[in-house]
Formats: sequence, structure tokens, C-alpha cells
Amino acid sequence: MGKGLTNYGDEGFSLFLRKAFIKGMGYTDDALSRPVIGIANTYSGYNACHGNVEALVESVKRGVMLAGGLPIDFPTISLHESFSHPTSMYLRNLMALDTEEMIRAQPMDAVVLIGGCDKTVPAQLMAAASAGVPAIQLVTGPMLSGSHRGTRVGACTDCRRYWAAYRGQEIDDQEIAEVNDKLVPTVGTCSVMGTASTMACLAEAMGMMLPGSAAAPAVFADRQRIAEQTGTEAVRLAMEKVLPGDIMTEAAFENALRVLLALGGSTNALIHLTAIAGRLGIDVDLDQFDRMSRETPVLVNLKPSGEHYMEHLHHAGGLAALLREIQPLLHLDALTINGKTLGDNLAASPHILNQQVVRPRDNPIYAQGGMAVLRGNLAPRGAIIKQSAASAALMKHSGRAVVFTGLEDLATRIDDPDLDVNADDILVLQNIGPKGAPGMPEAGYIPIPKKLAAQGVKDMVRISDGRMSGTAAGTIILHVSPEAAELGPLALVRDGDRIALDVAERRLQLLVDEDELASRRASMSPRVEPSKERGYRKLFLEQILQAEEGCDFAFCRPDISSRVPRAR
Repeated sequence: MGKGLTNYGDEGFSLFLRKAFIKGMGYTDDALSRPVIGIANTYSGYNACHGNVEALVESVKRGVMLAGGLPIDFPTISLHESFSHPTSMYLRNLMALDTEEMIRAQPMDAVVLIGGCDKTVPAQLMAAASAGVPAIQLVTGPMLSGSHRGTRVGACTDCRRYWAAYRGQEIDDQEIAEVNDKLVPTVGTCSVMGTASTMACLAEAMGMMLPGSAAAPAVFADRQRIAEQTGTEAVRLAMEKVLPGDIMTEAAFENALRVLLALGGSTNALIHLTAIAGRLGIDVDLDQFDRMSRETPVLVNLKPSGEHYMEHLHHAGGLAALLREIQPLLHLDALTINGKTLGDNLAASPHILNQQVVRPRDNPIYAQGGMAVLRGNLAPRGAIIKQSAASAALMKHSGRAVVFTGLEDLATRIDDPDLDVNADDILVLQNIGPKGAPGMPEAGYIPIPKKLAAQGVKDMVRISDGRMSGTAAGTIILHVSPEAAELGPLALVRDGDRIALDVAERRLQLLVDEDELASRRASMSPRVEPSKERGYRKLFLEQILQAEEGCDFAFCRPDISSRVPRAR
């Protein structure tokens, strides 16, 4: 209770006053003498992904008290992907700031971070990295899959699949209304390998969650037991003063990057890992990540790269089933949150035989990693493609650019029957990057123009400076940097320009003469003027970094002179 006292100029009075008020909650002096374990409570009536948080809080409290600690939950910002305008990514850093400062402001010897929906786990790990207080992550867990007319369905890959079918006039109004009732049958995060599931697996791979805790469904009793064990572990962390930086080391981030590739995980996770690592002075090297991708196969047979759902991964042994297959690529000596190494935890995990969810390395879903890093004059600082979810026929392709200058332009013209577009064209969406939107929305999954969808076109090459949901699939190039709003090369593309993509060669090239590009750039001015904004939006536009730096705020990263070498 004496940690971080409010400053009244009299330390004794500050503690006296604090204890007087906390006793109004019914605590005794004996309770207040024990290690205090904060519990970040992210329940919200808007957030179905966190619908089980209140039950998890109670289970964590039980674990803390069984270990002799005093649990105190406190609220923080809660973000849901579908209930965050303009996008949850715009608010991720705000949640990180809120969580970091609440950890600092309130007396706690350790903190349990309960998150789930896409941006909440990254925000909490960013906060933990900066706050420097013993911390342990707990995720809400995935929802169960549902059933529509005898077909297993789940959010949110099937959300996109059925909506595309509806746009293509393959299903009618009645069926789209029916499937809308079936896609989210329980509370919990998306049941596929989207961003939420990816980040849960990466948090476990980094060692910030208990082994076996990433995949247990939100509504299973397993999830409650994990929560209790997490509370118990938090007391040990407090007593031993194990800090997040002791766990989230360079080796831990390398393990997470390997797992991201082998999962066929969300492209968003690369941005989040970069942001978390950046808080600790560790840089993630995109070129090294690409080299890792060439030797790390996709092994997890989950949508959108495969066919199963998260509940099946849980039954197959959870993340350990994957870790066992890629052991030679991992730092097995990396310390994890339970005080054991990753290798020790893996050796102690159950080995489920004859499971069909995680493939052996000699029979992968995709021979190389789920992502590739592209470079060229259109993306001098890099772009990402989720190659495991792309169309093989489009991996080497050149075509005519059909350009949309922003989200409003896209909404206005994408379904215009007079739009000059054919299936071989390349759709380009500008100004949806970190500053341009702002907040880098998940609009990189540009819809197939309705007139082409009606003709049966399922995929096209699509390019933007935005993001894509981890639940989506297609030949989609994302995170183009520098973004269009910063007058990056993407801003210079015009209708009819030729673009060449070659994923095998990692090239993304705008086939326009450099003199012409220089002329176009000279006639343009930046679209974003932070000086005209106020409040959080002004702060965001002034401080936001580009995708390859994690889209964190510049002032949240340590000075470059204090950084360790890049992750290898």
C-alpha cells in the first residue's frame, strides 16, 4: 500500500489517508499487508470478445488469495474491433497509455492483464513493457464455432466469405440474415487464426502467459482454471520481482516471430510485435523476418489459411503441438512467466497423437512462412503480403492500376457499374495508412467490384497502406511504407499505371518513369495537417510512426542510443 504514494508533501499522511479510504472497501490491516495484485478489468457491454471477463476476474482473485495475495481489480479502456470508430488501431496506443499509467498510478506489486479482442493484448503488453511492474497476460479465449444449414461457421473468416457471396448474388437476403445469427454463437474472440488468436499464441510463445493458455475456449471450464493459476502465478512474480523485460527478451521476440510464421497468423501481429519490442528498445528487422519466413513452414490448419477452428487447436494440444514441430527453430532456453524455460514447458506438455490440426514439418500447409516482405519503388520501406492466404496464380502478376484515393472514394465507386475495371487489374487504395485514415483501418481487404463478383471473380491483387483483418484471405498487399499521406510512392499511382508483383522475388514495382514520378510529387502537398487538429487526434497525428516501426507513438519508444541490436 505504500507504493507510489499520492504527493501531499507528507509521506506518512499520504499512507494514512490511502489506508483510511481503502478500508472503506472493507479491507483489514492484515489484508492490506499482503502483496497487492492488480487485475486490469476490460469488461465492456460493447465487447462480446470480453463477455467472460467478470468471471475471469473472480477466478484470478481466487488464485491470488489462495497464494496469500490481495487482488484488486481496476477498469481500463476496452476495445472491440467492430465498436471502435474510426478503427481500434487508432485507439490501441490510447489504451496502452491508459493501462501503463493506471499500473504506475495505483499501488500493485504485480498485475494480471486480461485482454482478448485484437488490439487489447498488444496494448496491454506495450503498457507492461513500459510500466516495468511484474505482469502476466491472461486472454479471454476464443468463441466456439457455430452452424449454418449444416455447415460449421465461425467469426470472422466466414463473415467475410458469406458477405462476399452475398455481394456476388450467390445467396439472398434471407440467408445472409440467417448466417448473421450463427457466426458468433458464444462470447470470446474470433474462432479462427485472426489477430486475437494470433496474439494469444504469440503471448504464450513469448512466455508472457502460462503454457497451454492460448487456445482454451472462452466458455470452457479450462479457461477459469487457467485464470485461477494466473492469479497464483502473479503472487510469485510479485515476490520474486520478475519484470516484463526479463521475459520479453530478444530471444523471446524471435520465438514469437517464428510462431507467427508457422501459424499462418495475422499480418497485424507483425505491427504489434514491433510496437511491443520497440518499447523495450528492440528493433524488429523486416529483412530478417523475411529470411525467417523462407525457412519456416505454415503448419497450423486453421482458417483462413486452413480449415479448422481454435477449439480444434485446443483439443489438439494447443500451441505446444506447434512448438513441438518447430523446436529446432526456437530458443528453447528462453525464460517464461512460470519461471521455467520454453523447452521445459514443452517437455512437460501433453503430446496428442493423431491430431489433424497441426501438420508435421514434412507435410506443411504452406512450404514457406505465412508472410513475405516486399520491397521496390512502390514500397521502399517495405510492404507485407500474407502469401499463405493468397491465390497462387496471382503471386507473379502485372496489371493496370485502378486507383481509389481514400475510403470515401472507394465506397462511392467500387460498385459503380461504369467503373473501368477488369479481373486482371490491380486495385490500389491510397490514404488509409497510420496518418491518412487516420488509424490504419482494416480496409486493405478491398472488396471485389460488384460487377466482377457477379461474374465469379473471387480474387484480385489489391494494394494499400492500410491493414487487413487476420481473418481475411486474398492476394492483398498491405502496410505499404511510407504511406500515401506522407507522400510515399503509393500517393503517386494513377489510373492506368502498370504495377508488377513478384512474391518469389519479393518485388513490388510501379512501372512509371522516375522523372514522371518526380513531377507528380512536386505538384502534391501532404493531406494531413496536425496543427489543425485538437486533443487525442492531434497527438496521434504528430506522434504516430509508420508500420515498420509498429505504429507506436514516437515518444513511447526509448532513445535510439539505448536500443539493443535488432532481433535476429
